[in-house]
Amino acid sequence: MRKYYMFFAILLLTNTISYAKTVSLNYRATFGIFGTVGMIKNRVEQNGDRYKIETTVTLVGMAKMIMGGQTEHYISKGHMENGLMVTDYYQMVSRKKSKVVTKTYVVDHQAHQVTKTYKRVKHGKVERETTQQLSFYAKDDLLTLYFNMDQHIRDHKGEHSFLLKAVGLEKQKGLVRITVASPSEVPSYRKDLGESADWYAKALIVQKNFRKKKGDILLSVEKDGFIKKAVIKDILLYGDAKLERVK
Repeated sequence: MRKYYMFFAILLLTNTISYAKTVSLNYRATFGIFGTVGMIKNRVEQNGDRYKIETTVTLVGMAKMIMGGQTEHYISKGHMENGLMVTDYYQMVSRKKSKVVTKTYVVDHQAHQVTKTYKRVKHGKVERETTQQLSFYAKDDLLTLYFNMDQHIRDHKGEHSFLLKAVGLEKQKGLVRITVASPSEVPSYRKDLGESADWYAKALIVQKNFRKKKGDILLSVEKDGFIKKAVIKDILLYGDAKLERVK
């Protein structure tokens, strides 16, 4: 379950930050028969040509008990370039009981290189620490990826499919395919995502735990540019994973 909501956390906001100094949004995560399993809190700050994004994922109820109270904290820091957020630094910290795993990415835009440092600490002692250069380069990370979506999608009325690349998705070489729903597909999207969205899309990702090893995340976007709801259909035997904006 955790992997689904970690990925959900990057799908929460689109490029409306350009007009705001600070944006805070909360989302509730539910998972099939388990009901509410977590909360996702997001805060975005922009100061001149610099930005900072922080996302915290906290499990609740049965999910919290099963996962040992695990929490995830993400941070992205970088600069603005032609109206887009460009990542310079991205970090994910996962805490579970006495274990802390940290993944840190530093992006060198001049050399077109990304360096990843992995560190695992248990009971206060370092068990493993490695540094490697990724096989691909990207200007986005998992948090900035969809902040820049509106720059790529100008027409929300017809079907458009394109590839985005983000630091933090090594298993799929950084690639995520986004497809805007065609007019004929919109009614089926509305069944899962509701009627009030301004437009609909899906993101294709690859994960071991998805049925047939890949799954589409269905998205509904409100008129203010923020994602209202996200759904992954039929995960194994448990049902749908859903994320919904909390007003």
